Amino acid sequence: MTTATEPLKAKDFKSTVPPTWCPGCGDYGVLNATLKAFADIKLDINNTVLVSGIGCSSRFPYFVKTYGMHTAHGRVLPVAAGVKLARPDLRVVAFGGDGDGFSIGGGHVPHVVRKNTDLTYILMDNSIYGLTKGQASPTSQTGMVTVTTPYGLPDNPVNPLAYCLTYGATFVAQAYSSKPKIVEDLVKQALNHKGFAFVNIISPCPTFNKINTFDFYKDMIEEIPADHDPTNLQAALAIALRAKQGKVPVGLLYKVEQPTLLDRLGEIRKKAKASPDYDINVIIDDYRP
Repeated sequence: MTTATEPLKAKDFKSTVPPTWCPGCGDYGVLNATLKAFADIKLDINNTVLVSGIGCSSRFPYFVKTYGMHTAHGRVLPVAAGVKLARPDLRVVAFGGDGDGFSIGGGHVPHVVRKNTDLTYILMDNSIYGLTKGQASPTSQTGMVTVTTPYGLPDNPVNPLAYCLTYGATFVAQAYSSKPKIVEDLVKQALNHKGFAFVNIISPCPTFNKINTFDFYKDMIEEIPADHDPTNLQAALAIALRAKQGKVPVGLLYKVEQPTLLDRLGEIRKKAKASPDYDINVIIDDYRP
């Protein structure tokens, strides 16, 4: 990865577009901490692409002075993966929310994860659809009353951490927008990870979610113990499931090094070119109708 030749500050990554979130939105904390993380690792503005789907958090690329793509609802990961495959030299960071990522976009997550595509996915989880004014989301708690569930939500919530761990993510972490130092540190670690890195950030919506508020989380946030072994998948899963015990763990759950999709594709190319039967023109002709 290339990095900027001159050291930058967080403010140097801000675009001329001011954030348009509601006052008190947790996403402001995520934005500020992410900009600090960009400055800390000396991110190269000209070689970075931010990709987002649809939703409040998916406005993220507008507020940052890198290249950006605001794509279709739920399609952040396939687009981000396509950018990385087409331009492996670029740093690709995907942004989205719980609705975009685990509802309409939920079917994309397992496949980008299992391929270990080299990109960072930062998800802002507010357990509600904020942009469309208060519908239940995949992470809304059972029984939650919203405009689409006036008698209570009948579904069990998705656990983003357990979801990504189960499908083989090589980096999984969780942060809380009111703890910006932890957000900054985990985003830095995710950006420096080679492979698929997922950071779930609890980011309360003060306008449409009156249940999962900052006060609600005040006594639930629990930092992962310093002696936790992030290479232990079973231990990471156990931490991810603490939500059922009324706890919200923050910190690094899991991190291992494995070949990325690009690494494996490179090995396949080497094997193919070493084969005496390799002739790209013949291969193409074989697949022509």
